[in-house]
Amino acid sequence: MPQYTPPLRDMQFVMHEVLHVVDELKALPPHAEIDAETINAVLEEGGKFASQVVFPLNLSGDAEGCTLDKATHAVTTPKGFREAYATYVEGGWPALSCDPEYGGQGLPHLVNQSFYEMLNSANQAWTMYPGLSHGAYEALHAHGTSQQKQTYLPKLTSGVWTGTMCLTEPHCGTDLGLLRTKAEPQGDGSYRITGQKIFISAGEHDMAENIVHLVLARLPDAPAGSKGISLFVVPKFRVNADGSLGERNGIFCAGLEHKMGIHGNATAQIVLDGAVGELVGEPHKGLAAMFVMMNAARLGVGMQSLGLTEVAYQNAVAYAKDRVQMRSLTGPKAPDKPADPIIVHPDVRKMLLTARAYAEGGRALCAWTALQLDKSLASEDEAERKEAADLVALVTPVVKAFLTDNGWIATSACMQVYGGHGYIHEWGMEQYVRDARINMIYEGTNTIQSLDLLGRKVLADNGAKLKKFGRLVQDFVEEEGINEEMQEFVNPLADLGDKVTKLTMEIGMKAMGNADEVGAAAVDYLRVCGHLMFAYFWARMAKVALEKQGSGDPFYAAKLATARFYFAKLLPETATLIRTARAGVKPLMVDEALF
Repeated sequence: MPQYTPPLRDMQFVMHEVLHVVDELKALPPHAEIDAETINAVLEEGGKFASQVVFPLNLSGDAEGCTLDKATHAVTTPKGFREAYATYVEGGWPALSCDPEYGGQGLPHLVNQSFYEMLNSANQAWTMYPGLSHGAYEALHAHGTSQQKQTYLPKLTSGVWTGTMCLTEPHCGTDLGLLRTKAEPQGDGSYRITGQKIFISAGEHDMAENIVHLVLARLPDAPAGSKGISLFVVPKFRVNADGSLGERNGIFCAGLEHKMGIHGNATAQIVLDGAVGELVGEPHKGLAAMFVMMNAARLGVGMQSLGLTEVAYQNAVAYAKDRVQMRSLTGPKAPDKPADPIIVHPDVRKMLLTARAYAEGGRALCAWTALQLDKSLASEDEAERKEAADLVALVTPVVKAFLTDNGWIATSACMQVYGGHGYIHEWGMEQYVRDARINMIYEGTNTIQSLDLLGRKVLADNGAKLKKFGRLVQDFVEEEGINEEMQEFVNPLADLGDKVTKLTMEIGMKAMGNADEVGAAAVDYLRVCGHLMFAYFWARMAKVALEKQGSGDPFYAAKLATARFYFAKLLPETATLIRTARAGVKPLMVDEALF
């Protein structure tokens, strides 16, 4: 059976020893009273909930899945899911980072994101039910009317209601400009919405008394394409003037997808048959409003794969220390046993260290990104808010795509450590691989994230956002340039920073002549940028570990060993990526008849 221990020590290392988040957060008025003890205590309790309440349901929930009663359109979640959610609500966990005006606890997003990492390690399928509610909360908080906020936000904050995002339709995925769902005004401020949505995560379930659907649809006078999309809030049960639940709305689950992973989450086919909804934000501006939820979801998906990478690593390393197979090439390491533990073999260590390096690098990047998100929302300094918002915009597609690619690599490697046992359900590893695969696809495929990074976030503003991150790298390199102990980390970081600058300029120049050059280079380019960001944070973590290794704490020795592995064995991937990105579009755009 799988096991999971919340990585609290590493979270504390990143937050307090590397990023010094308390000093940063105290400068923000909403978090002026925050301290390390509070952060640590909340995450310790959150780790207990994740490991003791949600984690035991992961394997069984995957085997059982969700069931749909086609007569009533009701969905039953796996055994224990509903009870775990009730415990989650009773503990006040949904309110962690929500606005106190609506019953929230007002803690930093950083704390909430760290909690969600642990939930995703414990049970990604279960975590998607409350996770999507946060996105719905954020969208309504940013764009809802005063009445909509009063109606929906307290319920979403408490967790009594959950939320979804209804975007995709059978004929269109990412290209939302093709959607056909219609919204007819009723003359009283409401709309009747008709259409079909698919792949709606947590679209129907038995865990909460109401589900708040955020639905994209077209008004009768809507222009074609993405500029004709409006956003509507459509509750499963209509809400009376006094806040109580009224009649069942015309939105229901017509089917559940039979899918590769995340079996415990209800991926619903949703039919809207004259469902009553309210407009959120301005007419025809729904995509911009929904992007609040979509960006939150993209960061959340990165956290999903970070969680899976961590739990897969923990289980694989425990197995590798216990499983005996063959002898070490340099002679027996466990002469009292018939064979050596497989952790003695170099390639097994390579697989384990790959997962560990991607987990710990991802944790540092995600914590820093969440801190920038808190600054962008709460700083009193407009320039600081803008700087932080630009950095979050730049990094969001990297968190989504780089971390989920790494999660696929890491979970696959950890399954390989188990050999044949990794392919067997009861060990839990094959589930992590299956669950990880969807993370590269939904909330915008990783190719879409790559196009977003290179096209919108880098080339569209002539590299302004990228230069802001580049300045962080440059400042660190200059600070540590004379530190002899840091050369093995600083030199490759500086070298990659220069190469990213040159690669960006080269692709930009080529794209002026042929826009397809962006599509040809984007995926490789994002991965290079992901490594630049990881290298920066791994260098910062190595600096702290070097300073504290004299303490004798093996934590710092392990951190240094992993940093050295990352720079020696994983970062060199960028050489190939840069070369293939520079190869351009010509090898790809061959005559269609040749396919």
